[in-house]
Amino acid sequence: MVQGVAFHDGRYMPAEEAKISILDPAFTRSDVVYDTATVWKGHFFRLDDHIARFFRSCEGMRLKPPHNAAEIKSILAECVDRAGLEDAYVQFVCTRGPFVDLANRDPRNCKNGFYAYAIPYIWIISKEKQDRGARIAIGSNRRIPDSAINQRIKNFNWMDLSRGVIEAFDRGYDHVVLLTPDGRVAEGPGFNVWIIKDGTLKTPKDNCLHGLTRRTVFDFARELNIPAVEVDLREEDLYNADEVFLSTEGGGLMPVGQVEDKIYGNGGPGMMTSQLRAEYWRRREAGWMGTKVTSLIAREPVVA
Repeated sequence: MVQGVAFHDGRYMPAEEAKISILDPAFTRSDVVYDTATVWKGHFFRLDDHIARFFRSCEGMRLKPPHNAAEIKSILAECVDRAGLEDAYVQFVCTRGPFVDLANRDPRNCKNGFYAYAIPYIWIISKEKQDRGARIAIGSNRRIPDSAINQRIKNFNWMDLSRGVIEAFDRGYDHVVLLTPDGRVAEGPGFNVWIIKDGTLKTPKDNCLHGLTRRTVFDFARELNIPAVEVDLREEDLYNADEVFLSTEGGGLMPVGQVEDKIYGNGGPGMMTSQLRAEYWRRREAGWMGTKVTSLIAREPVVA
């Protein structure tokens, strides 16, 4: 059982008890958007940015969550506080809601739902694997193109990503990166991809979620006078890179030691990657860009 607390239908409960209807298009059609924030040492990271992106995703899918931004912040904080977590992985979701009439399945008529939960912090790639340099495969299948599903709308359409993960694990790798249909680097399941070449940071410019940890890397780069650009990257750019790392809310800046058969240096984290990673966690420890969880607890209960 997972330690954690969820909010659904106006009440808080153990995370394992939270349920949605099997008739909800969120389940049957992945008609749902979400966002994931994290808490470290009692502070949410970039919470306002996460909330803003969540509402942009909802707008992009014509969903209207039953709570406003202030209420959602209080709900998330309450979940973390009730779970007794100092370091947490916090997800909040807007669902389409069951069809009013199954014979006339008009998504515009659904009553949109909302749920959230806080569980112990999740490392997409374990700290141990990061410390020795993660081993990444290139998936044989392709990422869904932006022309089909806008990847800047954070969504649960993950069949392509899940297929890539299974293949990578079968082959003994730690995780996977997918390419676009025309062969450009896209992203991985829950993370953006970066290369370092001749002192410049480079990351794909489209067909990927523009993650908030990705934005944080650009913030670092400006502060530290490191060139950082959005570009089209090809598979060969990964192999020709000096260093590779991944950025994500669930793990921070994750060093890559190997992509397919290409080993970088001695297979461990690169020098610049290590510096950026250390700076990221130093700032997270200090509450940088943070909002204290306890400051958001609502005095009155939030109801649906």
